[in-house]
Amino acid sequence: MTAIHAALLAAILSIVTVFFLSLSIMRKQQGNELMVKVSKAIQEGAQIFLRREYTIVGFVVIVIMIAFTLFGYFFDIGINWKTAISFFIGTTVSALAGYLAMWVGTRANSRTAAAAMTGLRPALEVSFSSGAVTGLSIVGIGLLGFVIVYVLFKGNPLNITGYAMGASLLALFARAGGGIFTKAADMGADLVGKVEQGIPEDDPRNAAVIADNVGDNVGDIAGLGADLLESYVESIIACIAIGISFTFIGSKLVDLPLFIAAFGIVASILGVLMVKILPVKSPQNSLNLGVYTSAAIMIIGSFLIVKFLNISFSEGSRMYGGLGPFWAILSGLITGLVIGLVSEFFSSEKFWIVKKLAESAQTGPAIVVVNGLSIGMQSTVFPVLAISGALLVSFYFSGMYGVALAALGMLSILGITLSVDSYGPVVDNAGGIAEMAKLEPQVRSITDKLDAVGNTTAAIGKGFAIGSAAFAALGLITAFIVTISNIKGEFILNLEDPKLIAGLLIGGMIPFLFSSMLASAVAKLSFRIVNEVRRQFKEIKGLMEGKAEADATRCVDIATKGAINNMIVPGIFAIVVPVLIGFTLGPVSLAGFLMGALITGFMLGIYTANAGAALDNAKKYIEDGHFGGKNSPAHKAAVIGDTVGDPLKDTVGPSINILIKLMSVISLVLAPVFARLN
Repeated sequence: MTAIHAALLAAILSIVTVFFLSLSIMRKQQGNELMVKVSKAIQEGAQIFLRREYTIVGFVVIVIMIAFTLFGYFFDIGINWKTAISFFIGTTVSALAGYLAMWVGTRANSRTAAAAMTGLRPALEVSFSSGAVTGLSIVGIGLLGFVIVYVLFKGNPLNITGYAMGASLLALFARAGGGIFTKAADMGADLVGKVEQGIPEDDPRNAAVIADNVGDNVGDIAGLGADLLESYVESIIACIAIGISFTFIGSKLVDLPLFIAAFGIVASILGVLMVKILPVKSPQNSLNLGVYTSAAIMIIGSFLIVKFLNISFSEGSRMYGGLGPFWAILSGLITGLVIGLVSEFFSSEKFWIVKKLAESAQTGPAIVVVNGLSIGMQSTVFPVLAISGALLVSFYFSGMYGVALAALGMLSILGITLSVDSYGPVVDNAGGIAEMAKLEPQVRSITDKLDAVGNTTAAIGKGFAIGSAAFAALGLITAFIVTISNIKGEFILNLEDPKLIAGLLIGGMIPFLFSSMLASAVAKLSFRIVNEVRRQFKEIKGLMEGKAEADATRCVDIATKGAINNMIVPGIFAIVVPVLIGFTLGPVSLAGFLMGALITGFMLGIYTANAGAALDNAKKYIEDGHFGGKNSPAHKAAVIGDTVGDPLKDTVGPSINILIKLMSVISLVLAPVFARLN
């Protein structure tokens, strides 16, 4: 069996599994009439948002496709209509996978709440099946799209990198737009509902509650899926681009990443089946078992694949081969697990760090916010060391090709890791539906238990997403350097070169400027939602007493329009800046620019994600009855801390992942242009 056939079969297997999982979810009971009504409101809000978002992205895609086609017409540099078609397929695949995941997720929420009426295990089965639809559709559809592009353009790196750029562009708009939407709605709901009115979370009297639940889906399902699909295909493309530069299309260096990706899907499916079949009492242990099972299978499989291919190649004067590629893959896989565990340690209420943070809320919101930010800063240490160690190990055993392989190793079991992460928004929505439908308290108790596990898996998932983004960007930057070297000869980056230093400094600044745009957008939009919720409590007679209904559609509309309008400038910014650097300062400055953005962006991403998650879980720890419980002074302080952390963990951090990848892949696509013009 050839590598491309293996990848095609694995992609089809993944899509078939998604079909049967979706079928099993749709056969479940939806619950009573009110549960169905709330679920449909969430579905409609999510679909409206994605439809408007994809329309805006469509205009940008058309402009870029025209630019690529004109490049091919006027300049013979390899970028042409084929790159434009590849780019279009990348955006389409990413949009399709994200929409499918969101479609199933918004229909699994009421079914999870209904299943919770019969027990913990049935609710876990429905919600995890929905998460598995997200995880397996992302890897299955993403790999299928890549196979189509690879076969269509005969593996030409100048054409297939357009596929990664298309996925990156869609991911940035999905993450930025979804992140602005969900956090503006969440902050509006919490600040007015919990702090000012003292009513429970997900109370139907709060007009922003439906918008908050819509945001969970567009941000944490569709947005996260697009984010990791991008990392996944980029790690494959980086390996192939570097492999082709050393040998030729169809060589073992090109076959290896395809075999690894194919086997990773099989390992992920087995992990999903492990969670669904084995009766483990603890949801956390059940999900962990699935991930660790897939990881163990992947380690054995990658060893056998590398052993079977018996790869040997040279880079400069050094020869690589034997089990070298396996050690590179293993270093990436282990690093991904380590980063996830570190994120859990710094953000989970199971550990003393978050418990101490919750205790500090007794002194007021200022102290809890400062401590939460401090925790985020501390949490950068071990992920940076882990990434650095994996970089050194992978380079030692397989050179620059090994660095790209390590990125693929980290993402090889994305199917199961994303499944575990994506189940969280479903149970969060299920808890909201249980509250709004006034179900029995034990139902909300079950959804809260699953949601607590979901918070932990979300923290692990965000750490994993940031780590994989850093490695994927590193692989793309490596491919960029190799591409420039192939065109211009030996491409040396010298720290005495002022162009390199200038690029490093400008690149290091960009993640901060980009983050400020997103944080400012969340603040402006949440201000509008807060005022709207306040207006409804003031003007709708009988709302507080439960005798009238809140106008939830108004908040959804405000959040949708605001998020769409505010995502455009950061999105265009991420596209334009690397192009300007490449044209004006040249490849040396651009290489420094990409490395500077990677270094500060990786640490800023870890810091914001873990600080926000710690502040969120400190609030939940108090809500569980500690330090006075709900509506206590400590709880109100923690809610304010959570509203500070929310845009950090769900808007800024996730979007930085895509920023560093998108700028890297744009530079790789345009590398031949920059090399010939300078």
